[in-house]
Amino acid sequence: MSSELQAESHGINLLNEKQLHAALKAWYVQPGDQVEVAVDGYIIDIVRGDLLIEIQTRNFSAIKSKVVELVRGHPVRVVYPIATEKWIVRMPEKGDRILGRRRSPKRGIPADFFEELVSFPELISNNNFSIELLLVREEEVRRQDRRRGWRRKGWTIDERRLLKVLDRLVLETPADMATFIPEDLAMPFTTSDLACTVGRPRRLAQRMAYCLRAMGCITPAGKQGNAILYTRTDAWNFLRTRIRNI
Repeated sequence: MSSELQAESHGINLLNEKQLHAALKAWYVQPGDQVEVAVDGYIIDIVRGDLLIEIQTRNFSAIKSKVVELVRGHPVRVVYPIATEKWIVRMPEKGDRILGRRRSPKRGIPADFFEELVSFPELISNNNFSIELLLVREEEVRRQDRRRGWRRKGWTIDERRLLKVLDRLVLETPADMATFIPEDLAMPFTTSDLACTVGRPRRLAQRMAYCLRAMGCITPAGKQGNAILYTRTDAWNFLRTRIRNI
């Protein structure tokens, strides 16, 4: 076994696999699939025929080199969950007694995945690459830990648990990404305008703009004060027409 494969086989895929990752893998796998398969020195979550499927619950940067290498010779799909409904469960530092359970007011939307896509936005133009978003209901288990949880008033996130997969969305081309530009967004626009339209912080809008620009969906169109103005490209208009004609 190579050192690279040895290192990965002791990573998230096996000994340190989190509950959410394991549950999503169990939900996603189909009869005939192979699980935890070595391919080109990497451990792949699921192999379905020629398709390599990687389930990533966060931190796309951690798999960037792996995905970039694999798409050179294999179709690769990254599966990413977004919690459109989340329940917060509070537990003591030790034991399984539930101290409280409440529904979080925060609701994820598909566009939230741009927080992670900034690691490799250019890959969506590669015919071997795709992303599948799973819109899920999940539990976030928090435990008391006053030493490590000072940012959350003595609470740390212990694990995430899958309750139900509500919907799924496959993104395979820049045409699919173009649909994230709101139809009612006035041109040209700033990232502040985009943030207001999608109802998300400007930080996410900035990442959306970065990715959409890298994909050729938008292009700079001057400045408004210190803010960059963007507009849809001719390619975006072509993609929109293509989508409507499918």
